[in-house]
Amino acid sequence: MRALLVCVVLFLAPSAFAADWSHYVNVRYGFATDVPPGFAGQGEAANSDGQVFATPTAELRVFGANIFASDFEAEVREREASDAADGWGLTYKVSTPAAASWSGRQGGRILYVRAIALCAGTQIGVIRFTYMRSDLAAFDPVVERLVRAFRATDESAMCGAT
Repeated sequence: MRALLVCVVLFLAPSAFAADWSHYVNVRYGFATDVPPGFAGQGEAANSDGQVFATPTAELRVFGANIFASDFEAEVREREASDAADGWGLTYKVSTPAAASWSGRQGGRILYVRAIALCAGTQIGVIRFTYMRSDLAAFDPVVERLVRAFRATDESAMCGAT
């Protein structure tokens, strides 16, 4: 029965994820992204740095932060190291001075992270997407759209006021 349910979810998921995406804009850090259908927002964080969107088996964390390392790429390396220390077996890493992605596995879960430089490299915008390994095929197109949609906006309320 469980195998039948997984097959139905995998068959229906790509079409469900193709429509009815919503859009999230973070004014404090100046970034925006699309949010997949079925992901319920948990409300903007009290400090306005981002929001969590969730389903029963997946979580999308979207947030901004000040960079405390020497630059964006050093910040990315520190965040990758933190994920590895937390038990994520990182399987993919790519970084430029303006954007980075990494992913990994921990048990039956998948982690995908996308980071972008904000505010002339003094801030970072981050998407952390975790989901069940069994949903990998269904979420591949979701990850692709998240990466395409994740962008800096024209201005940040905090840019220059860190």
